[in-house]
This record gives sequence, structure tokens and C-alpha cells, in this order.
Amino acid sequence: MINPSHTHDVLVIGSGAAGLTAALTLATQRRVLVLAKGALTSGSTAWAQGGIAAVLDAGDTFEDHIRDTMIAGAGLNDRRTVEFVIERAPAAIDRLVELGVPFNAQGEDLHLTREGGHSHRRIVHVNDATGWAVQAALLKAAQDNPNITLLPDQSCIELITGRHEERYSGAGRVWGVYALDTASGRVVAHTARATVMAAGGAGRCYLFSTAPRGATGDGIAMAWRSGARVSNMEMMQFHPTCLYNLEVKNFLITEAVRGEGGRLIHPETGRRFMADYDPERMELAPRDVVARAIDDQIKRFGLDYVHLDISHQRADFVTEHFPTIHEKLLTLGIDMTAQPIPVVPAQHYTCGGIVIDLDGRTDLPGLYAAGECTESGLHGANRLASNSLLECFVFGEAAARDILSRWSEFPPPPAIREWDDTRVTDSDEEVVIKQNWTEIRRLMWNYVGIVRTTKRLERAANRIALLRKEIDEYYGAFKVTTDLIELRNLLQCADLIVESALMRHESRGLHFTLDYPETAPVARDTVLVP
Repeated sequence: MINPSHTHDVLVIGSGAAGLTAALTLATQRRVLVLAKGALTSGSTAWAQGGIAAVLDAGDTFEDHIRDTMIAGAGLNDRRTVEFVIERAPAAIDRLVELGVPFNAQGEDLHLTREGGHSHRRIVHVNDATGWAVQAALLKAAQDNPNITLLPDQSCIELITGRHEERYSGAGRVWGVYALDTASGRVVAHTARATVMAAGGAGRCYLFSTAPRGATGDGIAMAWRSGARVSNMEMMQFHPTCLYNLEVKNFLITEAVRGEGGRLIHPETGRRFMADYDPERMELAPRDVVARAIDDQIKRFGLDYVHLDISHQRADFVTEHFPTIHEKLLTLGIDMTAQPIPVVPAQHYTCGGIVIDLDGRTDLPGLYAAGECTESGLHGANRLASNSLLECFVFGEAAARDILSRWSEFPPPPAIREWDDTRVTDSDEEVVIKQNWTEIRRLMWNYVGIVRTTKRLERAANRIALLRKEIDEYYGAFKVTTDLIELRNLLQCADLIVESALMRHESRGLHFTLDYPETAPVARDTVLVP
């Protein structure tokens, strides 16, 4: 039994931009526990190169940013959500400046760059390593706050709900989470009056992804199993320009390279090919358009990659704007100031996820969510570049403020049953995890990738059904490990992606199927109910 008097007020799952923003806002009044699966800096936030979109230029307007977001999202966005987020962007940037994020400046103003799909320069950045600077500033503020406890190396297994109470009340609330402490091997029940899910996306469902190793859809899978709806899981964004390298498989070449004049070139003919796909916007078309164009070039001409070339710009301009990328590429024998970069598309962002409202509330009492694990209505059928970190700041704060404003409505947790692993043993067949992990990622890449067909999706669904039986059997027989937890969540998210893709009988944004190539006249969300 867990003594509820030893719990924290609020539990936050995830130590990235969304989770730490929520924690810092909550900590003004409440005690907060933040759980991270690995190191506190191992999430996607630290990997973000590009920047944060906000209307800060005199010639820009909220309406322009809203329109660009809706166009990129192919009309599937919720306009109310888009307005909510974009109108709060300048204030979010101000708070980050106060926290010490050293954004690039141009005179007395912030330097603004431009990325694909944006009609204006509105991307604030810290060279080409914005995410790392943001993560560092948020983490320092959290570490310095006496009301925040940061706990790394906690692999969350299941949300704690009414069925885990010692005396089931039938309330159906979320009371926290069971998590594997990887250092001790023990499963601990962390309970709280309210829980904020900020566990990131499900990029590692795919063989090639720019997402970090831990992006296995844990939050989406846990919320789904506990009874929360998910939406638009078929909308998986593929970044057009991931470095093609046999040893380094997930190094992103930021959108800003194209924003600052980078050109996409056929590697054999030297021809600039985006005019064939989007002659007006060329390389600055939204990501889904550019990714499909590169995919088409690779498949049509039997290429391994295409070239992204910015060598026509001055060498000092390139090194000043992209120092991290330039340095990394030099270690691989590529000088981007003098030669093109070989690139391929790779899975980059999960646009669908747990359904939330403007306060970050999910369907489950006591459970809030923010960031990439959610479907807020902001991104629609395709995320506009540099709106992702912005969503984390806005919804992390919104969830926290709603919890604080309604605190009297959150009862203290009841007594919760301890995790029972007395009926299982240590695994003697861990090869099953490795085999199934590889199989899931490969079948998702081959059958549920940039261009889809009903036949491919059905093949994926059939294989997922077979894998589910095998993985459920394994999960029921052996003690949990981080690898097993992630495998189970990967399979659950893969299943949700395929089911959602089969339900959408049109091509819209990131979901392009040869069987339904036209876009339906009315945009509708794909909502799955447990």
C-alpha cells in the first residue's frame, strides 16, 4: 500500500519543454515531481535545431501566422486552438528571455529567420541549437526551484487509475503512474492529485527517424490503455532533410538551411527539382510537400539520396548561421560551405495524439497533457515548422494554470496497490524484444510511410495483430524492463497509426494514399475511442 501523505501535489511525466514549463508554473504554489525516462536532457526538446515561431516583426501579423499554420495543416486544424497558441507566442518568448535563453540578436531586436511554409521571418533561434539552449534554461530554473523534484531514469509503465485503488471507488480518476526505477529494478507507484503527461511523440515506431531513442509513444499508449481518446494518429510528419549517412542515421538538417537559401538538387543531373512540385514556394513549401517530392525523386530515379546545397552562400554566412551542423558534417567529411549535403526524408514529428482541450485536459479526470504526445488542434494534417516548441510552452502553462485555478476540485489520492511482480520471472528470451522492435519499425517504414496504399496498411495491420499476441504473452510472463515497456508502447502506437490511416479515405497533408488521392471537401479528425 502507498501512503498518500507521502505523495507530491502534482506529477509531471516528461522533462522537456512542455513538462518543465508546466512544472515551473505549478511550482509557484504546489510541490511538483518530474519524472524522466532517461537523463533529464534526453527528450526531443534538446534535439530541436530550428527555433520557435512567433509574430515579432513589424510587417508580420497574428492573422498571417494563423493562415500559414492552417495552410500547412491542410484545413484540419482547429482555428480556435491555432489562435490560442499563436496569440500567446510573444509572451512565451519573453518568458524564455527572462529565463536566460540567449536568442540570436540583430541590433536591439531578436534575429528572425524564415522556414518552410512561413510567409514572414518569424523564427527566433539560438544559432542552429535552439532546443538545447531552451532545455538548459528550463532545467536550470527547475533545479533551482525548491518546489520541484527532478527524478531521472524512471520508465513509466501504466497510469494509476481507479482499478489500482485498494478500495475501488469507481471514480475513474488518474492518480499518478507506476514507474520502473532503472537503478534499483523496482517498480514504484508515484501518486499525486493531478498528473501532466508530457512524454513526447512516437517517432521510433519508424526505422528512420530524427527523434531520440526514447520517443516510443509511451504517453500516448498509457493514456489510450487507461481510456483516453486519441486523434489523427495517421498524421506522422516526415522531415524532408535528414542526413544520409550509413553510420549516422538520425542527424537532422534543419529547415532553416532551406529558409536561408538552400536548394534541393538531383545528385546526378544537378537539376533543382522543386519547381516540378511547387513552383511558387519551391524549397519553402511545407514539409509534407517537400518530403513527398524527395521521396518521388528517390523512387523514380533509383537514388539513395538527393542533395541539399547551400554552398552558393558565403562561407562565413553558412558557418555563422549553422555552426553545429557545419561542425558535425566536417567530422563526416562534408564541408557544407563548399559541397552539397546528401539528404533523405525521415520520420520527424507525431502530429496526432491524446485529445486535449485548451486547458490541456484529457478525457480522464486528473490527467492533463501537453506537447508532442497530444492532439490539440494546432497542427492539423501537418505541423508548420517551429510551431512545436511553441505548443509545448503554451499548453504546458495552460495545463498548470488550470490545475492551480481548480485545485480544490482535486482530492488527495487514496491508498494504491503496490506493483505485483511475484508471478513473473526474469526473462531468458530477450532476443524476442530485439526481433520484434526491429520488425515493428521496418514494417511501419515500408507499409505506413510517406506514400501509402490500403493493401500496405492491411499488411501492416495483420502483422501487428500477430506481434501483439507474442508481445502480450511475453509481457505477462517476465518482469518489466525499459526495453519491454517501450516495445509494448511502440506496438500500441503502431496499431493506432495503422487503424487511423485505414479510416481516412482521402489524401490530406501528411496522409497520402494512392487509393484515395483526392482531398475530401470537408476536413474531419480521425478520433479513436478505447
